[in-house]
Amino acid sequence: MNVSIGSDHAGFNLKTQIINYLKQKDCFVIDKGCFSEDRADYPDYAHAVAVSVLSSESMLGILICGSGNGINMTANKHKGVRSALCWNPEIAALARQHNNANIIALPARFISVKEAIDCVNAFLNSEFEGGRHQDRILKIEEK
Repeated sequence: MNVSIGSDHAGFNLKTQIINYLKQKDCFVIDKGCFSEDRADYPDYAHAVAVSVLSSESMLGILICGSGNGINMTANKHKGVRSALCWNPEIAALARQHNNANIIALPARFISVKEAIDCVNAFLNSEFEGGRHQDRILKIEEK
């Protein structure tokens, strides 16, 4: 599975640990930055991951910033992106199962590495259930 990942400076350390974990699981990871703990603006990386997912360069995306909010809001500006802010595995699984989320946003300052990896696993290993949920997904796009 190809997965794109991006973060700002607040999410850099967590991003690095998630990348290492995913590589051990034989995922192909496309790192869209940032590449250090130097100040970085989350929209730059949210846009890069969103474009990666929408262009099918990657199947799914992972975004990380301090609260998860800013990077999530930015990704959701792209038509066709359904980014979900997640902080536990149940919410991450439901984001895929019920909302067909194609990007997960994680709050680096509010979850542990283990919690983040559990969220990523739940997200990557869940599938959209379709059915009644598909009808709702079709109502998301602005008219």
